[in-house]
Formats: sequence, structure tokens, C-alpha cells
Amino acid sequence: MNFDFDFSDKPVLVTGASHGLGLATASLLASVGAPLALCSRNAAPLNEAAERLRKEYDVPVHVRALDVTDEPTLVEFIGESGRRLGPLAGLVANVGGARGTHLKDTSPIDWDYTLSVNVVGAMTALRAATPQLKRTRGSAVLVSSISGSKPAPGLTYGATKAALNHAAAILAQELGVLGVRVNAVAPGSMLVPDRSWDRLRADDPQRFAEFTREFPGGELPTPEDVAPVIAFLLSEASRAINGATVPVDAGQNAPTPYGY
Repeated sequence: MNFDFDFSDKPVLVTGASHGLGLATASLLASVGAPLALCSRNAAPLNEAAERLRKEYDVPVHVRALDVTDEPTLVEFIGESGRRLGPLAGLVANVGGARGTHLKDTSPIDWDYTLSVNVVGAMTALRAATPQLKRTRGSAVLVSSISGSKPAPGLTYGATKAALNHAAAILAQELGVLGVRVNAVAPGSMLVPDRSWDRLRADDPQRFAEFTREFPGGELPTPEDVAPVIAFLLSEASRAINGATVPVDAGQNAPTPYGY
């Protein structure tokens, strides 16, 4: 993976950074010199990833295991990251999750959880990071999903990802006057080792093969396909892009092999 921009002395905080897209983004940023602040709920893989990035790229990596719905801990981590690494130049709000599928089966508790993880956690992180991003004239990327614009089963997930897309447009106006850009990236169904689509490929090859027809090129994108787009939106090369939602879905049609 080639990415020629220099992020030396431009600290970036990535949530959900112990695996998948978060880790791929952190690895790419480390390869171009970015000091990193990384968090996720699981301490062991987070610490393992941080140690590898320090050794491989010789960059400072500050980590903490936390849940983004724990507002005081998340805010404290963001402040501490700025003190340790210097004011943040970038934020990647990558954490996502969902509970509830169809309306009839979805409780207020499911809505509360999904909103908290997908929307409130991202907004808490951005609110806490804004004073630092203002100092650096930095950039934030909200990780949305193809499900935020294309209907599929998963009401709470799709609705909250759509909220992130619209939030990016609103925040571009609100924070743009401070010199802070906010964009969203909407990945398609990514092929991540030992995650849902990789497991489907192993457990039900026929259904997986049928699913690949939703992609004009016949292949699912990977985190390594999406990470450079996030890094680009954090970089000065994208300084005229603000309030956008950028799809990185390989032209995907349906977000699921199970129909609408």
C-alpha cells in the first residue's frame, strides 16, 4: 500500500483501532510518520497492535482500552493524548455496532445502545477533540457505511449510519469556521479476516459467491482499500473537501446477501 503524504508531527486519534479498518488506518498513518492515539474495548489486541506499530514504524503510540460510550473516560483519553503527543491533527471515529434488526423486534434499549455506539460516541470524541483540531486546523473522519444510504435489514444500524452522513454535512458548516473539516467515509461490505463476510465465505461458499455479484468487479473491498481514503481526507491534499460522504464500496449494490 503506497501513500505518499507526510504525517510526521501530526498526531491522529483512531477509535476501534485493534482490528479491521481501525487497525488498517492506524498502520497506514504510522507508515507515513503519524504519532498515534489508539483505543478499543479489548486491551490485549490493542496493546499488541501498538507494540507492532512502534517497532515497525518508530512512531509514538498512546493507547487505552475503553468503551466510547463511557464519556468521561473517552474525553479524558483525548485530552491526555493531546498532552502526550501534541495537539491532535486528525480524528477517525471508527467504532461501530448495532443491536436490533427489524422494527417489530427492536426495543428502546436496542436503539439506545446503537445510537450511543455509532453516533453519540463519535460526537463525544469530536466535541472533545475540537479544541485541539482548531489549533492544528485538523480534520475528522466519521466512519459510516453503505447501509447509511442503501436499504438493508438492520434498521438501527442503517439509520444511525445515515445520521453520521448528515452529521458530517452539518458539522462541516459548524466547525468549518474554526478551520476544522469533517467528512464521512462509507465503506461497503469489507472482507476482514475472521469477520462476518470472511466467515460466510468459509461456511457457505455458494451464498458468498452469489453475494460477490453485488460488486461489479466481483470482489469485496478490504480495510486496506478504505484506509487510504480516510488518510487522504485527513491530509492537506483534501483541504477543499468538507461535509462530504465518500463511498468506498467497489460499486456495491445491495449491502447484504439476504435481500431487502
